[in-house]
Amino acid sequence: MLHREAVGLSMILAVLASALTLAGASRADEPGAVSERARAVHASGMLFDGHNDLPWLLRTEGDSALTKFDLSKRLNTGQTDVPRLREGGVKAQFWSVYIPSEHAHPTKTVVEQIDLVHRLVAKHPNDLELALTAADVERIVRAGKIASLIGIEGGVAIDDSLAELRAFYKLGARYMTLTHNTTLSWADAANGEHKHGGLTPFGETIVGEMNRLGMLVDISHVSAETMADALRVSKAPVIASHSSAFAICPSPRNVPDDVLKAVKANGGVIMVNFYSGFIVPGYAEKVRKINEEIRKKHADRAERTKAFEAWLKTDDGKIRGTIQDVANHIDHMVKVAGIDHVGIGSDFDGIQSWPVGLDDVSCFPRLTEELLRRDYSETDVHKILGANVLRAFREAEAVAKTLQATTPPAVDEVKVEKPHDD
Repeated sequence: MLHREAVGLSMILAVLASALTLAGASRADEPGAVSERARAVHASGMLFDGHNDLPWLLRTEGDSALTKFDLSKRLNTGQTDVPRLREGGVKAQFWSVYIPSEHAHPTKTVVEQIDLVHRLVAKHPNDLELALTAADVERIVRAGKIASLIGIEGGVAIDDSLAELRAFYKLGARYMTLTHNTTLSWADAANGEHKHGGLTPFGETIVGEMNRLGMLVDISHVSAETMADALRVSKAPVIASHSSAFAICPSPRNVPDDVLKAVKANGGVIMVNFYSGFIVPGYAEKVRKINEEIRKKHADRAERTKAFEAWLKTDDGKIRGTIQDVANHIDHMVKVAGIDHVGIGSDFDGIQSWPVGLDDVSCFPRLTEELLRRDYSETDVHKILGANVLRAFREAEAVAKTLQATTPPAVDEVKVEKPHDD
């Protein structure tokens, strides 16, 4: 299955996950067993992962019909299936409905991806159930199922239309990442051209309408200026669904300390990303340079993919993060933003290289083990695993209720049409 998250890379440079799957990993590289205490703490909390790219992965693998891969069984490819979700103690999951910024039909494609999530949930009724509210999440988890939520990755999906934004909310989208890797007409992206200085006035209107709807504003992928503008404008808690700490790994995809402090004041949550390029200093730059070299040598997409896979097998390409690296980012974010403002956004099934030992969704208890080893209390571990993002979601709903009683919907400017002649 294909993985796509990398700094400055297009979908053309995505690689096969089999290069680094659990099946292919060296057993010697894996961490030790999870203690009974850690398993108990993990099970008693609510792991609420902010970002999983399974829907796009299924699309790129030609399984939009959900007939090629039997997700009810443990697979030897990819990072997500129902047995591994259960083993990893995942209780709530934001499924990403992603769209490349350069895609010719972004709105249509995201509708198709939302439809895929609805069908995925319907196909596994004993394990998955769609959640639209924080109360839904709690009810579904109590029933022993995995609460499934929808997050749009890339504001290009709304085609500069507030009406489309509202339509996506009605279809079940509960967060929207303002941009992906390309700057839009209303918001600067972290890896795109910084031409607006953050949000435009229309971008601010979009944030305001998301607040009115109760859709979480996601500041992953946006520039630091856009992060700051979103936090300044938003009346509800914001999230970064899959970003790490800039101070430790200075990738433009990560969150700088001044933004972490603003997130604390806003009540939001930064959800740590597992991609090695966002947790290991220098890794993303190394990937960027090797891909530049590959592009110069190979014009054919298949040849570029093959060359990159070969590089991943070299000593240089094997430099991956560890569970300790992920925990270091959590430590830093807790220090700067506070324990109430940190969460988990794995980015599984959307990344090229992940930490040793955090190979797929079954491995989350290993992170709980590491946090307990660092003397986090059980209560604080539960906050990081999911209580924080659930709280932010609930508060965003409360803000929406107030705004809906006092503020009319923002309306797109529509050119007056001439009367239709029959």
